[in-house]
Amino acid sequence: MPAVTVENPLTLPRVVAPADAVARPVLTVTTAPSGFEGEGFPVRRAFAGINYRHLDPFIMMDQMGEVEYAPGEPKGTPWHPHRGFETVTYIIDGIFDHQDSNGGGGTITDGDTQWMTAGAGLLHIEAPPESLVMSGGLFHGLQLWVNLPAKDKMMAPRYQDIRGRSVQLLSTPDGGALLRVIAGELDGHEGPGVTHTPITMVHATVAPGAEITLPWREDFNGLAYVLAGRGSVGTERRPVRTGQTAVFGAGGSLTVRADEKQDANTPDLEVVLLGGQPIREPMAHYGPFVMNTREELQQAFEDFQKGRLGTIPAVHGMSERGL
Repeated sequence: MPAVTVENPLTLPRVVAPADAVARPVLTVTTAPSGFEGEGFPVRRAFAGINYRHLDPFIMMDQMGEVEYAPGEPKGTPWHPHRGFETVTYIIDGIFDHQDSNGGGGTITDGDTQWMTAGAGLLHIEAPPESLVMSGGLFHGLQLWVNLPAKDKMMAPRYQDIRGRSVQLLSTPDGGALLRVIAGELDGHEGPGVTHTPITMVHATVAPGAEITLPWREDFNGLAYVLAGRGSVGTERRPVRTGQTAVFGAGGSLTVRADEKQDANTPDLEVVLLGGQPIREPMAHYGPFVMNTREELQQAFEDFQKGRLGTIPAVHGMSERGL
């Protein structure tokens, strides 16, 4: 799980929560069910079973893989529409191509992120490049959906290409963790992702036996999803493992600890920490559209059917696929 790393985390700026910060309690721990997306790549539904009041402004998150494809096996998604939210695709291992009907797109690999603001609507496709389809190989990533407030749902689409080398790298006082700030800020250190809805997204690698206690904005919610490994969350040390999501309650800091012993193929605890400012608006979500009312959903489907969300480019870098 390379993503972006450094040989010595002690060379990085270090963060720690203030001594008087109120520790966030753990409200619940859920286990993500497994399924398939697009043309059949395996996913874990990270937020399944979690009440939306704990997720807002996040809608859903899929862990894609980790899977070792044989030659000819890599899969993606066909062309499909979106409206009313942002998609964040973070690749940890492997390569993924993206293209949309608004002219955005590119190739992302280890540690890169593509941030697509669908806004008023567009079509897009995500797929492994032909070279990976031919050779096979390791693929592992995340896709997160971030809601937009009503005032921004019909904004012009926007695309951000965030290279792994641009993320803000931090550590803890003892150097026991590598913190990659992809978006938002942590203890005054800002990540490169520009968000309409205020959020923080951090990928943390925590060494066996190490513990991190990070400052966390009190007006944000708090979520921790375990990509790999075993550990505990909260000062009460609630056990967590691969594929589980912890929901934190109110407070000014959150704590994650890695178990002393990890599996041989998972040397560290890998966890994604998410926080966001709740939008607290009605949400109508169906398929690829996230709006505020059922009427707006119906309008989105009508606009898609009438070709108002864009057209598939006649020439592009990926194989032609039907909707």
